[in-house]
Amino acid sequence: MTETEGKSETPEAREDAVPPILPEEDGAASERGNEHEIDQETDDLDARRFGRVQAALAVEDVGRLNEYLDPMHSADIADLLEQVSAPERQQILSLVPGQIDGEVLSELDEGIREEVIATLAPEALAEAVRDLDTDDVVDLVEFLGEDRQEAILGALDAPDRVAVQMALSYPEYSAGRLMQREFVVAPGDWTVGQAIDFLRVAEDLPEQFYHVILVDPAMRPVAYVTLGRLLASRRDVRLGSITEETFRTIAVDLPEKDVAYAFNQYHLISAPVVDDSGRLVGVITIDDAMIVLEEEAEEDILRLAGVSDESSISDGVADTVRSRLPWLMVNLATAIVASMVISLFEASLAELVALAVLMPIIASMGGNAGTQSLTVAVRALATKDLTRSNLMRVIRREGAVGLVHGLVFAVVMSAIELVWFGNAALAGVIAMAMVINLFIAGLSGILVPVTLDRLKLDPALASGTFVTTVTDVVGFFAFLGLATLVLL
Repeated sequence: MTETEGKSETPEAREDAVPPILPEEDGAASERGNEHEIDQETDDLDARRFGRVQAALAVEDVGRLNEYLDPMHSADIADLLEQVSAPERQQILSLVPGQIDGEVLSELDEGIREEVIATLAPEALAEAVRDLDTDDVVDLVEFLGEDRQEAILGALDAPDRVAVQMALSYPEYSAGRLMQREFVVAPGDWTVGQAIDFLRVAEDLPEQFYHVILVDPAMRPVAYVTLGRLLASRRDVRLGSITEETFRTIAVDLPEKDVAYAFNQYHLISAPVVDDSGRLVGVITIDDAMIVLEEEAEEDILRLAGVSDESSISDGVADTVRSRLPWLMVNLATAIVASMVISLFEASLAELVALAVLMPIIASMGGNAGTQSLTVAVRALATKDLTRSNLMRVIRREGAVGLVHGLVFAVVMSAIELVWFGNAALAGVIAMAMVINLFIAGLSGILVPVTLDRLKLDPALASGTFVTTVTDVVGFFAFLGLATLVLL
């Protein structure tokens, strides 16, 4: 037992105690704010802060604007710029340009970021990014024009400039673009004491790092030591004896989505990046990997809905129309295909009006069931949980689920039809059509995205349209076809 175990200490009795996070009080304390405090009523706080900023903008009060923005976290300022209207955003940029530093730029949505960068003078932009890590600088400059790239690169120190230029030489969306060049290395035969002494006197340490990377004489990473293990070990302990089992290296040309998968799969905090010869060229940290995971998830959600992955709530009407119109046109084409199937049974519909009443139920149930299966499949493909080894098992499961759902709703719908129309033959027809369509919906929900993935196409982009078309066509054809054969 350590000396402090079992003792009763109050936070006030310890000099190093961390004060509790308390909600802001009304009045002056609320006005002051603190970027490290988290209000329990965050939504209300944001609404109040948003209103104050808008009020200050209305009278162009620079002093009040700076008073409100100074204590705000960079991410909150970025959110503010994304939420205000375009004219208000331009006001903020013109009245308090000093509030827009590199951290704010790195937090902005890409569309808004381009707009903000375009309004900044080259020297102001260069000053804003001077203190950023190289990976954040790369993220900012990779899609800028040459003139603005040169202005930013020219403001960087020579080592940082070379690091950014080297990162830009790697393929887009690769580990080379994602990594930062600031890292800490040490020989494996160093002791803990030597490593700590080195860290204490080093002048160019990264602002944040999680590991000391152990390298061989050829600068190839062989292991790493967490800072926690380093500080908890005796000074005479060799670094090579306290390394982490989670050590993995990332190839510099590995796609960033695979980098994010590795971090999530193996619970990594940081990982060294190596070139073709295995030499250390950078490091990727968990915050960058989590951003990629978030972007991939957001992209999948938007594409499943047929929306461009560059869409944002800050987009204007014209941009929003351009991003959504193409897939609406595709949906129109597939709807016409389904309507053509219906047109084959015009005589049946004219003779038995109940078919037209019940037909949308079959299509809707099939579409919803297919979407459920599809969503699970697309997510499993993205996380690499759906592979060749378990594909047949998942297909059988989705087919069985669809069949069970079909039988359940066949009973439900046949009972509803008997109460509604009192036609026993029609009840049998809708029951059979329900089983067929929900079974096909379950299979198509898994087979369509898997097929697109095998064809090297993004399953999130087109699966929804194809699955909906399949379930509509099969549902209409099964219901109307069986009705024609049985009833007419």
